[in-house]
Amino acid sequence: MITLLLPPRERFGGQRLSADSGRALARGDRSERSGDQLSNVLDVLPRGWPVAAAARQRDAGDAANAAWLRADPAYVRPDINGARLLSYGEALGLSAQDAAALLKPLKPLFGDAGFPIDAPVPTRWYLQLPIGAKLPDFTSPEQALGADLFDELPQGPEGRRWRALLSEAQVVLHNHPLNAQRAATGLAPVNSLWFWGAGALPDHVRSNYTHIVSDDESVTALAALAGVELAPKAASWSGRVEEGNTLIDLRDARDLAVLERGWFAPLLSALVRGELKQLRFDFDDGTRYDIARSQRWRFWRRPLMSFVGATAVNGAA
Repeated sequence: MITLLLPPRERFGGQRLSADSGRALARGDRSERSGDQLSNVLDVLPRGWPVAAAARQRDAGDAANAAWLRADPAYVRPDINGARLLSYGEALGLSAQDAAALLKPLKPLFGDAGFPIDAPVPTRWYLQLPIGAKLPDFTSPEQALGADLFDELPQGPEGRRWRALLSEAQVVLHNHPLNAQRAATGLAPVNSLWFWGAGALPDHVRSNYTHIVSDDESVTALAALAGVELAPKAASWSGRVEEGNTLIDLRDARDLAVLERGWFAPLLSALVRGELKQLRFDFDDGTRYDIARSQRWRFWRRPLMSFVGATAVNGAA
């Protein structure tokens, strides 16, 4: 089976489905998923989403016996209402030499606070924390991008310390000569850090999927702990039907026509030819459509024109 992990249907608004997709979805079995979308992909115990520890284990192999927090390089731009996170991590294009230069004045700052900082990968920076350290809730950078920075910073008594550390780090980075060099060449400065993904290595991570295609670092880092075979997302389906269950992460999609051309159409064609036994559309709003070749005889069901109004079971729009 191949599962397409998709955003909420409302994101596509009134964009039109192709005739083939509209027919297949209407004839498929619709159900409502319980639980969070990703918790159905990866079973993590203890419950949580410790991305920093999982990514650290993948990057350096030394994540055991400590807790970890990502402190990724970031670009924050002030505006009339405050400041906004505009870029972080890989988007900043740092070399190993860049990362080493930026980290040099940060190491004593965080070392004195009891949280050593390093970067086994130039675009992924880590703070090592004591096991059991009391931490606030941190917002993922994907959620914070473009938002008012103040609204996304850690809150509460525990958050106060991290806001202070962030302010000190911002002063250090603002004065770093590398940022003047970057500005002179038209590159965004690295003038902040983004804390996120706190936690220790989980006791176990399991998945019903043998293959996962995704560009989401949170998913791939934790899936690696489960021994899942991973691949980056391409522009369209590769045409390969792997043994076992495959998940294709398309949650960043916004243009339904692009999904139709690259994914829906070739996968539905493979289903018709009998090369694929089952195809699942799993939407972030909880709705699922399971599509199989045998359903082609349900010709009395009216095709879906779009996802707007597709609220009745079995695709009655």
